[in-house]
Amino acid sequence: MEFAEKIRELRKSQHLTQAEVAKKVGLTTRGYQDMELGSLPRYENLLRIAEYYDVSVDWLMGRTEKREVNR
Repeated sequence: MEFAEKIRELRKSQHLTQAEVAKKVGLTTRGYQDMELGSLPRYENLLRIAEYYDVSVDWLMGRTEKREVNR
């Protein structure tokens, strides 16, 4: 599963709109929509999305199957 699919799945599992997530992570609605359509995030946006959903950056980017954050 690629980044766009993962953030779409995470958002839908929490019954949120794109606009709601965008506001919570400090993005424009259009910026968030673009990521769900396949645009890769800037580093700081990737971190905010990972923190918001409490998942690892590596999992979001497809580098591991381990979803949990190492703390």
